[in-house]
Amino acid sequence: MSTPSRLLSLLSLLQTPREWPGSELARRLEVSPRTIRRDVERLRELGYPVVASKGAEGGYRLVAGAALPPLLLDDEEAVAIAVGLRNAAGHAVSGLGEAAVRALTKLEQVLPSRLRYRVATLNTAIDPMPEHADSVVDPGVLTTVAAAITNAERLRFAYRSHQGDLSKRHVDPHRLVPAGRRWYLVAFDNDRDDWRVFRVDRISEPFPTGARASARELPAEDAATYLTSSFHSLAPSYQAVVTVFAQPDEIDARLGEIEPLEEGRCLVRCNGDTVEWLAFRLSLLGHEFRVHEPPELVEYLRELGQRSLRASGECEGFSS
Repeated sequence: MSTPSRLLSLLSLLQTPREWPGSELARRLEVSPRTIRRDVERLRELGYPVVASKGAEGGYRLVAGAALPPLLLDDEEAVAIAVGLRNAAGHAVSGLGEAAVRALTKLEQVLPSRLRYRVATLNTAIDPMPEHADSVVDPGVLTTVAAAITNAERLRFAYRSHQGDLSKRHVDPHRLVPAGRRWYLVAFDNDRDDWRVFRVDRISEPFPTGARASARELPAEDAATYLTSSFHSLAPSYQAVVTVFAQPDEIDARLGEIEPLEEGRCLVRCNGDTVEWLAFRLSLLGHEFRVHEPPELVEYLRELGQRSLRASGECEGFSS
């Protein structure tokens, strides 16, 4: 490897946010530690602020926040950024699309032909979802919320509900979670004394209050898990309580909770988002069953049975 190529490779490694021991840099570039020390001095002469830590091993890193020449990217990094910028052109943050297009144009001008071909191939295979105008996020809102989270600062904002009603909220922001084509804020609502999930595109006029947000334990492993559980809780759900005339080992254990009864029967409790799905799942058991709850499922099965009888010609009232 020539000296210029080695310097570029060394700079590419140093641009990652970590400290590199001299011995590891030497191993990666297949040179001696002495050569690494000389190359670091050359980078400093070129204006790259490389700092070294003391110790037996020693370590090198670039000063964070320093004004640096353009970043060096390897092939995989360049392709990943180009594809990411292409997708960001249709992102849910207002104004990001235009900025992404400008950045992508600059990047594609300097990509080698082999990488331009890879990027074009990937973009051809990707079909992004169209953006909905009513879910576009104001970047100012997003950055204000993010800053409040970082600074552990309480936040006030106006919030528009799904029905279009406006309300004032006073929250301790916890985390921002991107999901699909939307952004969500997981926060503790001080006025309602409970955790809440807010769609960021429905937030307006956010401002930090200056008060310190209280440290609270989220009732979930992390914000993404809490968001997922919140989505599930909003979906309609039914619990069926059913007597199945079969032995426990004759019933699929994945159906739900199975409690053995006398005379070869079992009491089964199972959940479903719709009564239609519950009826379908129970009909696949291959055994007689009797539904005790919910009444919606009982009524649906009654109507389904009548339609089935009419379809088979066993019941009057069917007209062709």
